Amino acid sequence: MYALFEEAGKFLAGRVMTEADSSMQIELDSGKRVKVKSANVLLKFDKPQPAELIAAGQAIAKDIDLDLAWEFAPEDEFGFADLAREYFNAKAGLDQQAAALFKLFEAPHYFRRLGKGNFKKAPEEIVKAALLGIERKKLVAAQIDTWAAELAAGRCPPAVREQLYKLLFKPDKNAPEYKAVVAASLLAQKAPLDLLKGAGAIDSPYQFHWRRFLFESFPKGTGFPALAAPAIKETLPLASVQAFSIDDSQTTEIDDALSVQGLGTGTVVFGVHIAAPGLAFAPDSPVDKVARERLSTVYMPGYKLTMLPDEVVQAYTLIAGRDCPAVSLYITMDEATLGITGSETQLERVPIAANLRHDQLDAVITEASLLGEAPAAYAFAPELAFAFRLARHLKAQREVVRGKPENFNRPDYNFRLERDGDTPAGAEPQGTERVTITTRTRGSALDLIVAEAMILANSTWGGWIAECGVPGIYRSQASMAPGVKVRMGTKPAPHAGMGVAQYTWATSPLRRYVDLVNQWQIIACTRHGRTAALAAPFKPKDVQLFAIISSFDTAYAEYNGFQQGIERYWALVALAQNNVTQLNAVVMKDGLVRADDWPLVFRAIGAEALPRGAHVSVRVAGADLLTLDLHASVLAHLDVADAAAGGAEGTAGSETGSEADTDADDTTGAGPLTLAIDMQPADAADAVEPEVTAAPGA
Repeated sequence: MYALFEEAGKFLAGRVMTEADSSMQIELDSGKRVKVKSANVLLKFDKPQPAELIAAGQAIAKDIDLDLAWEFAPEDEFGFADLAREYFNAKAGLDQQAAALFKLFEAPHYFRRLGKGNFKKAPEEIVKAALLGIERKKLVAAQIDTWAAELAAGRCPPAVREQLYKLLFKPDKNAPEYKAVVAASLLAQKAPLDLLKGAGAIDSPYQFHWRRFLFESFPKGTGFPALAAPAIKETLPLASVQAFSIDDSQTTEIDDALSVQGLGTGTVVFGVHIAAPGLAFAPDSPVDKVARERLSTVYMPGYKLTMLPDEVVQAYTLIAGRDCPAVSLYITMDEATLGITGSETQLERVPIAANLRHDQLDAVITEASLLGEAPAAYAFAPELAFAFRLARHLKAQREVVRGKPENFNRPDYNFRLERDGDTPAGAEPQGTERVTITTRTRGSALDLIVAEAMILANSTWGGWIAECGVPGIYRSQASMAPGVKVRMGTKPAPHAGMGVAQYTWATSPLRRYVDLVNQWQIIACTRHGRTAALAAPFKPKDVQLFAIISSFDTAYAEYNGFQQGIERYWALVALAQNNVTQLNAVVMKDGLVRADDWPLVFRAIGAEALPRGAHVSVRVAGADLLTLDLHASVLAHLDVADAAAGGAEGTAGSETGSEADTDADDTTGAGPLTLAIDMQPADAADAVEPEVTAAPGA
């Protein structure tokens, strides 16, 4: 005797070897013996052979009309043999019964399975809906096949082009567009990016990087809602100073200015004046919600996305010729020894006498002129000379704490894009502009003045708000040992890299949200002193502070990663525009080299076996502007520098200007832009880009 049974959704048949009350032992055609529950046995028969019955049933099942079977099926529960007798005839044979079983089992949208070979037909509306769904699936499958064929043939369907960045970076793997790309990749034997590039889906490499960044970081767009700059309601006293700022000519968000009083009297008051949007609006106000969503200004060559709308920025920026609201820190010190004897914070209006510009004055205001070794024919010469002397003194003190001097052994790189005369001011770059990359030595005189002033203010304010019992957002570094990173928290702690007891970010409230948060806390301390904890917007252990830190860390990393990637793009474009085929570079590790005169770290074939610090000549074979790969190989080994002194990686410096206003340990960068579709550039894993600075106010 034979038996047909169901097991894990499959129908099998074989010879019955033994039979008990609740189970059978059945031998399959393969010789394997299985134990089957009696409830799973659906047919018992003596002939034909099991394989013949299954084959015959499957052949007949193909011709069963499901619509007709559904019409014939009883309204109540029924067995497959009952349907066979209704559909075929009253004497339906075993093969027809098996056919009915197979067809019923594979059509759950028509018949609901009840077990033991029993079924119940689905309501008519469910059947219709299911049939519509099946038809839609067939149409989608056909569409996927059509799109895949087009992509493989080098044409990009509009639907795929519209979903390009989602497909590449945040794909819905059930979407037909994604399935079409996967199918086409298999069909054409190409990687997804190569396939889409060949099909014309990518307008240009620049637009690819730019739109990818917008897709990931600004999915709702980059525009601002209509916002008016709130007025500062309180009456602020007018400061008796003439302050000056030091920035790049393109800077529009002027956050800080300096002043010097009392020269020649023996006691000098050094002022650091910070733009005060925190006096105009409070947390959870409409302007604050915009700033908190964006968290920071995004910089790139030729363009920027500001944290605040331009009309808001212009209301509070420290522009020359105005009495600007400011949070001012006054440091009193001995003019001869530079010993600090006191500090005070004031909320006031500060007359901004001048906006000094790096690019116009770096060659004029030199170390020699500030030290009296050369003529000083420029405004604020005495004040700048004192500020420079103070900056060198403060730097020396920090270096004692750090345990070693800061080493500015690599330049900053500035990117300038040359546009057509018809290009509107402030327009987005197109990626085809002529790019000029210039260098500017880090640690120049004006840089040092601003850097040390900002470090002094940030460390002083950080200690003061802690004394007042008010939390802030601090940056700390436990040690300068390799791998010890800067952390953000709400309690003061030493910053080993900076060489200070505590360090906040509070000097760029127009450009960074954490600075704005800290400014609100500083304002509360200025108004309420030791009782400020009760009045400050953010209280101790405030969960909002931790949420801000988390959001800011994420956004800031994304923005910096994009800036470094897009600067790498422009550096590769500049190589091509200048027909550069050979570079000198210093070997780093694992085949990576750093170009001497270009902001590029890349892998060079032949550098793997060379010692760290070796100086080499490298042949440039070309670049891929999508993956940001530079293809190069070592031409000659110029010399071998001592690995310890070769400067392959250098030591990051301190804050390098009011617009950069970046921690020493935060300036090393992160490698080239990588893509989430198995296209990681060869030099992405360990590459550390040079300290590159896009025109900040561009």
